[in-house]
Amino acid sequence: MRKEDCFYLGKIVKKYGFKGELLAKLDTDEPELYKNLESVFIAIGDDLVPFFIEKSSLHKSTLLRMRIEDVDTEAEADALIKSELFLPLDMLPKLSGNQFYFHEIIGYKMIDVEFGEVGEITAVNDSTAQALFEVQRDDKQILIPMNDEFMVRLDRTKKEIVVQTPGGLIELYL
Repeated sequence: MRKEDCFYLGKIVKKYGFKGELLAKLDTDEPELYKNLESVFIAIGDDLVPFFIEKSSLHKSTLLRMRIEDVDTEAEADALIKSELFLPLDMLPKLSGNQFYFHEIIGYKMIDVEFGEVGEITAVNDSTAQALFEVQRDDKQILIPMNDEFMVRLDRTKKEIVVQTPGGLIELYL
């Protein structure tokens, strides 16, 4: 399995007890969706390695407590701490309306209600205080804040996002 075919689920943060159980911090608003997983991919070096989960439950509502097959000792559990967890993209819950996953909208056309066609979304930058759409227009990159108030419509069929940005924002880049 390749990382491009998966989504980041979370990270193993510590051991639980002395028999190899682990606690993982999940990167989701709905951890309960993942409390009964049968397996998970763990990043080891540059590879994603499948591990089967013998049992799991939510711990303090935000951590996933897992008993992984063939991880029976503290040393084996220690080796997995700080490892990232991944699941196949097809396990993501389907979204509707104006909700989307960042990876889903790459390649979509962005259209502003006033300005018209802005360009193609090439990435989402979520390393800043506010996530930004990175939109390519000819040889220029335009950064549009990802703000619910700017979103007018997401059209999955036409692969378009229609926004209404503050006047002059797009022109600043051109």
